[in-house]
Amino acid sequence: MGRSYGDVALNPGGTLWLTAPQDRMVSWDETTGELTCEAGVLLRDIQQAFVPRGWMLPVTPGTQIVTVGGAIANDVHGKNHHVQGSFGDHVRCLELLRTDGERIRCGPQVQSDWFTATVGGMGLTGVITQATLRLVRVPGAWLETETIPYRTLGAFFDLADSSEQAWEHTVSWIDCLSARDNGRTVRGIFLRANMARPEAGEAPHAAPAALGRPLTVPFAPPISLVNSATLRPFNAAYYHLNRRRAGRARQHYVPFFYPLDNVQEWNRIYGRAGFYQYQCVVPHASGPQAIAALLQEITATGQGSFLGVLKTFGQREAVGLMSFPQPGVTLALDFPNRGESTLQLFARLDGVVAQAGGRLYPAKDARMPRALFESGYPKLPQFLPFRDPGIQSAMSQRLMGW
Repeated sequence: MGRSYGDVALNPGGTLWLTAPQDRMVSWDETTGELTCEAGVLLRDIQQAFVPRGWMLPVTPGTQIVTVGGAIANDVHGKNHHVQGSFGDHVRCLELLRTDGERIRCGPQVQSDWFTATVGGMGLTGVITQATLRLVRVPGAWLETETIPYRTLGAFFDLADSSEQAWEHTVSWIDCLSARDNGRTVRGIFLRANMARPEAGEAPHAAPAALGRPLTVPFAPPISLVNSATLRPFNAAYYHLNRRRAGRARQHYVPFFYPLDNVQEWNRIYGRAGFYQYQCVVPHASGPQAIAALLQEITATGQGSFLGVLKTFGQREAVGLMSFPQPGVTLALDFPNRGESTLQLFARLDGVVAQAGGRLYPAKDARMPRALFESGYPKLPQFLPFRDPGIQSAMSQRLMGW
């Protein structure tokens, strides 16, 4: 869909293939919950078609305006990794078209080596043309949610650990500029949720269209609206507003899973210079110290965003050789592009991530150094033989040499 934050889907000076027009749903099995569709189908289309039937995608990222092919190629994750893993865990099989004309059908049980290379393979093993996905049954379109404010990093980890058994979806908003006490004191809002049965008088499968028309940012201003004058007061206001809303509530799945989808062209608020997203994951053992160090570094510079996300990944191995999720804790932040000062900050953050044994998310990266990529993805040598020699991207040239 051309919405990647990084250069994984760019190819300057070369050819770009648009696969979104391949958007047909091919077959559906009501007994198994298996949907076969072309790779250009949007996750939004699947949710809107099947939630009213009592089925839902097990894993979706923070936006549903993503193609099935893109979700597989980047092995996207959601707020429920500790329960459902990543997107690739629910792909039963896929069809791959190589640039030499060969078609490869692969899955967990059929040509599994091609499958593990393609899931999270960033589109470099060939073009995904079709996939069969396993959906899960849901009682309706609503969630039982709980909002919990916290004031220390230790409180976040306690909430994350204690929520894993009883709650499927867990995530935290974090004020990236509030770190004190070497990053151990920081404020945030912890959210957890489970799918819920509809209450009396509540439409069990209310259509997402009933939630209101999306807003649109009409143009990109000459400078970023996310700056030192706006960021701290906005984060403070957001924290205190949600602190007053603490407790249990019911919420439709669309605003809970995809809050930014109701603001179209939201990236324009960062101005004409755009923004970077920095998302890392570090192992559980080094997580508290590494996250504290990252937040302290970000707070000291005054750079950051109001879109900070902190959450944990479960104890499970990733499907793909190059999949991003690993057991640990992940932090994602948007940064207005301030040129060299932003890149210098990232270099310091890279050092913290590397020392902790972590990695960055290629799907959202545009400047990761090659050394960090190679250390963070030790299965790269196993992946390279599966690359399609007729496909390259800006990212592959930057991080793999071609």
